[in-house]
Amino acid sequence: MNAIETEIIRHGLLASAEEMARNLCRTAYNTVVYEIHDYGIGIHDAAGDVVADAPGIAIFTRGNDHGIKEALNFLGADAMRPGDVFVLNYPYWSSAHTLDPLVFAPVHADGRLIGFASCRIHVLDLKQKDPGYVLDSTDMYQEGLFFPATRLYREGVPNDDVFNIIRYNSRMPERTIGDLQAQVSACVTGVRRTQEIAAKYGVDALVTAMDAINDHGEKLARLALAKLPKGTWTAEDFVDSDGVDLDRMIKLRATVTVTDDELVIDWTGSEHGVRGPINLPLGQTEALCSLVFKALTTPDTPVVAGNFRPLRVVTEPGSVMHAVPPMPTFTLWTGLLAGEVALKALSQGMPDKVPACSGGDVCSMMGLGVNPRTGESWLEATNEAVGFGAHAGGDGEDGVMHLSEPGCRNNPVEVLETKSPMFIESYGYRPDTGGAGRHRGGVGVSRVYRFTAPSTGICLVYKTKTKPWPIAGGQPGTNNRIVLNPGTEREVVQGGSYNRLEAGEVLVNDTGGGGGYGNPFERDPERVARDVRNGFVSAEAAAREYGVSVDPVTFAVDAAGTQRLRSAS
Repeated sequence: MNAIETEIIRHGLLASAEEMARNLCRTAYNTVVYEIHDYGIGIHDAAGDVVADAPGIAIFTRGNDHGIKEALNFLGADAMRPGDVFVLNYPYWSSAHTLDPLVFAPVHADGRLIGFASCRIHVLDLKQKDPGYVLDSTDMYQEGLFFPATRLYREGVPNDDVFNIIRYNSRMPERTIGDLQAQVSACVTGVRRTQEIAAKYGVDALVTAMDAINDHGEKLARLALAKLPKGTWTAEDFVDSDGVDLDRMIKLRATVTVTDDELVIDWTGSEHGVRGPINLPLGQTEALCSLVFKALTTPDTPVVAGNFRPLRVVTEPGSVMHAVPPMPTFTLWTGLLAGEVALKALSQGMPDKVPACSGGDVCSMMGLGVNPRTGESWLEATNEAVGFGAHAGGDGEDGVMHLSEPGCRNNPVEVLETKSPMFIESYGYRPDTGGAGRHRGGVGVSRVYRFTAPSTGICLVYKTKTKPWPIAGGQPGTNNRIVLNPGTEREVVQGGSYNRLEAGEVLVNDTGGGGGYGNPFERDPERVARDVRNGFVSAEAAAREYGVSVDPVTFAVDAAGTQRLRSAS
């Protein structure tokens, strides 16, 4: 193999993965998929290692590797025939909860297994105990139907028995089966395109190129690892609760060690005995650690399994970071929050390379009920943007998707209002939420929902009790929060919750801002004035937190007033 041919094959595989994603988005029934891009798509070698992906939720694609490897152990490669398509959602193997099924298909060429095409999405219902989402399960058996690498298609023929089981055990059978078939379509596309590459260049050339792609990915990661500071650092943070013991905050503890040969993320000391469903399958813990490692080492290149060969993840079975049967795993928010615990540890040794904490959550709101316009059941959801943490190079971004979901979008106002009895009263930035600093943390956002029919509002927000942490003398960001019926005698401020709402009731999703970087009094007063003019910082906060006097009408800096404020502090 020469480098040019390898590169042509690599780009062919990437194009195939992207075509899978476009196929999925055109055929899925679920706005969570085609609007938000809640998916993970990959093309893998015969061992299950990813060689090309189409970015969606970053931790999905790396988790697909884990699931395919578990399926190979369970069934054996010889049991996987051309035309087979499998579904796997057994959490301890699949790297996610039951509503994130992994659908994958083997790729055969010249009579041999040469790889896999995979697609994971969030489907709407697989007989979990509560419609929409489960926040308080205490064992796996309350969390829905399990498929342990089960054939949806057997050698190209639909397995009607499995589809009928799904149909009669789903509250939303048409949309659930439609989404699974969209996954199948994506995988069949990946199989076909990979076979076409094999036919054009030869099976041996394709297999050799796959090996070369991952070897090169490893080489890039090791070159970057060699440039990182060496040492060991430990940090802790907390999930608000496990959904069952509501007054018990759940500790996440990460110790990160960087050596010449590897980066180790050790979760020893994280909480044990967690009764609620925030426990993580091992595959998702490995995936979130892979995301952190990727961001540090090879952020500018596509994901390949070789990138992660220098990464080692240590967990304690039975802990919140390594669920074992029958521990509940449905509310996977630990996997979204834990990445920034690892970054918090790294910030102690390399504050110039990692950002302060973001708003720290994806702040998801899911509504469901019966739509009075159609008489049909509805379920719509959106994740909300947060402020990113400031960093050595500048301010945090304002109102962007959380770092665990960099390929995702939120659900547009027009879609939510068209498909559900929800009216979005306002949507915009949330001033004064970014942590003050020489570099300011990004601000969060606020979206106000008024329900026009009796509905259920499920709030998936699990970082409301601890503030987004700063770096180098900056100030923390402001917390996330959910507010029900603000300004009334029924006002409630909360986080993760399952809420029954009557017509006319209001739910506000306020997302947090990122932590600041550096001493706020070292921030250029003109930059503070610009923040006031743009509505990110109020004039009062400018004076209080930055020591800068800004005219709230003209937005001019009062130099004398600023001198007095900064001298007084």
